[in-house]
Amino acid sequence: MTKSDSAMLVARWYNNRDVRVEEMPVPAIGPGELLMRVEAAGICGSDVMEWYRLDRAPLVLGHEIGGRIEVVGPGVERYQAGQRVTAAHHVPCNACHYCLSGNHTVCDTLRRTSFDPGGFAQYLRLPAINVDRGVFVLPDDVSYEEATFVEPLACVLRGQRRSGLRAGQSLLVIGSGISGLLHLHLARASGAGNIIATDVSSHRLELARRFGADVTLPAAGLTPETVRQANSGRMADVVIVCTGASPALAQALQSVERGGTVLFFAPTAPGVTLPLSINDLFWRNDVTLTTSYAGSPADYAAALELIRGRRVMVRDMITHRLGLAEAGLGFQLVASAGDSLKVILEPWR
Repeated sequence: MTKSDSAMLVARWYNNRDVRVEEMPVPAIGPGELLMRVEAAGICGSDVMEWYRLDRAPLVLGHEIGGRIEVVGPGVERYQAGQRVTAAHHVPCNACHYCLSGNHTVCDTLRRTSFDPGGFAQYLRLPAINVDRGVFVLPDDVSYEEATFVEPLACVLRGQRRSGLRAGQSLLVIGSGISGLLHLHLARASGAGNIIATDVSSHRLELARRFGADVTLPAAGLTPETVRQANSGRMADVVIVCTGASPALAQALQSVERGGTVLFFAPTAPGVTLPLSINDLFWRNDVTLTTSYAGSPADYAAALELIRGRRVMVRDMITHRLGLAEAGLGFQLVASAGDSLKVILEPWR
């Protein structure tokens, strides 16, 4: 499909098996806004959660982006056309009760802000509030495709901060997809002790070893006994759950050491609940259960610096680079969670 001069091509999502290349007008920008030419956009695991999005379809998704500024709106002084950037799709107000308490990702403003239309498009509009607090200039040695990892790595940074993971502590990562690999790779770079990774896929266990796991275990064989065998007789100080599969949730609760923390990083399907023993899990063993959602602008800045400094080697996690015409294939690859790891769409390919 070709486009007219005043229009652009987008990959519009109807469901995971129906993604169409369509034409829509290039967004008009106003005061304080930027028009960004999207050079690369990653397909996130959340993009394929149909239960979360079907009632709002069709949608132009995509929030992990790298590109360059095409047009600068009136009043924008910090940025100029031609600059290479990434951006946050959700940004906080920085003034509400939640932001002032350090909980930026539960800010009402953060939950309402977004791109127009989304990263799976040739151009997108960055609203003024995003320009004010959510645009990050890329260093010369950070590529557009590496920039697509800034958002997911920012989420991982916040998650590990909430988990309290410290240098020397043991870590169990349940689920070695892209978020699991980012967690264990960051933990290795941050000085974690023994790192154990699990997955249902032998291919992903191989990747886990490549990106920093000391021990890998098939998910079906994960028991308290196998955790102890892999961790000098103890359970894991921190357990990070990077899959929404119900068996993994139970495994996490059985694998955490006394005084340890379980971070539920991945969402589950709607309606999933956990039976918990208050006495055995909390009162007697001082276990902390926590979650994490999104990342703050400070997390984005820190993630970009980790990528620039090559402390987290994200380029090696990319398995597929596709054009918009292949977006449907990209969604199927991510949804099936087979041999793909990170799928990047290049709107101008």
